[in-house]
Amino acid sequence: MKTKTAYLGIFAALAIIFGYLECLIPFHISIPGVKLGIANIITVVMLYKMGTKEAGIITMVRVVVVGFLFSNAFSIIYSLAGCFMSLTTMHLLKKKDFFSIYGISMAGGVAHNVGQIAMASVLMETGSIWYYLPVLLVSGILTGLVIGIVSDEMLKRIKDLKISG
Repeated sequence: MKTKTAYLGIFAALAIIFGYLECLIPFHISIPGVKLGIANIITVVMLYKMGTKEAGIITMVRVVVVGFLFSNAFSIIYSLAGCFMSLTTMHLLKKKDFFSIYGISMAGGVAHNVGQIAMASVLMETGSIWYYLPVLLVSGILTGLVIGIVSDEMLKRIKDLKISG
């Protein structure tokens, strides 16, 4: 149990650092709401290395800590909605053992954006926000692919890492 707890702490710290780095990276492509989502590398790696429960714990810790330190309450709410949809989608697709890590990560990116749009629609009490979904679907696919590629490479490098507990 001690080993697993230590690894959870290490991966949580990495996720928080990646979240902070994302705040520092000037990624402006003139499309509001589009981000690389580099902290999601840790979510995908945790999903494959430890499981859905652990990936969910790390993701929630990262969203709350990064939100409180570098953003605001609304970003926490939107991020949690997106992360819940993303992790649920990736978990279900991974169980099917049909999709590659790339497909699962892309589906997670798309689901994250759908979750955020759904939360925005509820909080803003309007359905008109859904017009923006096609733009976010394309960005979710592209960033999801990048996250999938990096996550796959990271998993190859830590394949011998034994996490007990």
